[in-house]
Amino acid sequence: MVCPAASAGRLGSALPFLLVLFDLQYQGAECGINAEVEKQLEMGKKLLAAGQLADALSHFHAAIEGDADNYIAYYRRATVYLAMGKSKAAIRDLSKVVELKQDFTAARLQRGHLLLKQGKFDEAEDDFKNVLKSNPSSNEEKEAQTQLTKSDELQRLHSQALSAYQREDYVAAISLLDEILAVCVWDAELRELRAECYIKEGEPSKAISDLKAAAKLKNDNTEAFYKISRIYYQLGDHELSLSEVRECLKLDQDHKQCFSLYKQVKKLNKQIESAEEFIKEGRYEDAINKYDSVMKTEPEVPVYTTRAKERICHCLSKNQQATEAIKVCTEVLQLEPTNVNALKDRAEAYLLEDLYEEAIKDYETAQANSENDQQIREGLERAQRMLKQSQKRDYYKILGVKRNARKQEIIKAYRKLASQWHPDNFQTEEEKKKAEKKFIDIAAAKEVLTDPEMRRKFDSGEDPLDAESQQGGGNPFHRNWNTWQGFNPFGSGGGPFTFKFHFS
Repeated sequence: MVCPAASAGRLGSALPFLLVLFDLQYQGAECGINAEVEKQLEMGKKLLAAGQLADALSHFHAAIEGDADNYIAYYRRATVYLAMGKSKAAIRDLSKVVELKQDFTAARLQRGHLLLKQGKFDEAEDDFKNVLKSNPSSNEEKEAQTQLTKSDELQRLHSQALSAYQREDYVAAISLLDEILAVCVWDAELRELRAECYIKEGEPSKAISDLKAAAKLKNDNTEAFYKISRIYYQLGDHELSLSEVRECLKLDQDHKQCFSLYKQVKKLNKQIESAEEFIKEGRYEDAINKYDSVMKTEPEVPVYTTRAKERICHCLSKNQQATEAIKVCTEVLQLEPTNVNALKDRAEAYLLEDLYEEAIKDYETAQANSENDQQIREGLERAQRMLKQSQKRDYYKILGVKRNARKQEIIKAYRKLASQWHPDNFQTEEEKKKAEKKFIDIAAAKEVLTDPEMRRKFDSGEDPLDAESQQGGGNPFHRNWNTWQGFNPFGSGGGPFTFKFHFS
């Protein structure tokens, strides 16, 4: 239905003309107006001309209460209703005017216009034909003839549209219905028909617009609400689907289709909400299990499986289950190559696996599809730093641990390698020098990766022990072997071994 503001705007320029025309034709007409009714009409007229619609309406209400047979009051109230976008109320008042004064051509013309907008061709034509029989003015006669011609043309288009629909030529039907609905804007049945054509043509979003209008135009239109809910559900918008199906049940709580859909959507909606709450709390395993349930609840609508896998991909990446994350994210990206969320999560999983170039490629693809995403920009920069860093010294590789390794795993790996590469285990000077260098690197890796702040810096692409990365600082591990004389690689963690270094 046309909104009040839009209606008021179109009628604004016509209102003064209508009122002047009315006064010229009917000023002083014998309507049995008493003084109080006349006062209410005059006040309403002034307020209407000033655009104060609500106040004008109250005065016309009062005039009708004072004289229930006053066709002028009904006509002016109809004018206000039109300006407020209340066409049904306007038609009722105009019908009352015609009942009280059969030859009131202005009222018949106005009602004919409104009936045509509703797609009620026969009723509209009756009004226009009656205008021609009622000794109209030249302007009224011309307008009535024009509208009769338009009505005939619309009925011809309507017949063609139905024929096109029946032979399943939905594109042609839509084109014809577009022409009709440009005039018959309040025809609920035609909007529902066009919506059906849009659905058949795979354009559900366009169908929603027509169905929403039809739901407002027709009282208790449960079918429209059901169809809207179904479309939203198929599109993967479970929240809007739930909202629309509730509207259907408000009109008819025993509606079987709506109730069945309501139970399905409510169950799915609850599972998704629960999964998202788990993600907020960092309970990624629980979220994964819940999204597995989502896919079981709705296996027939592909979008829910894809969205569930997208969120599982996110959870696995966040939970640092890199191999599994890459697998699931890739499944999503095979269906949706430009899915930004899956690209970001797979990039993070690639970083955990030290696959820096793959991570950079994913971030670049994501950035091409979401240029202003700061998270992508920062991730790309970090991946580029980590690639550059990997070409230098990689503390994780030195200890042979994963990027998501826990502190205990790091210390265990360190102890094993420190024992293996202790210089006392080697005999020749060349071997000892090689072992010394290896041992220092192992100690440096342990120092960085067991210190939370230093590890955070390294994970972001900055080497805290690299002189180039430290402003004005040097590398604290750029020391000679004598620094490590008496160093106990098993001192942290209370291991049973100690080393004594013997140098001549």
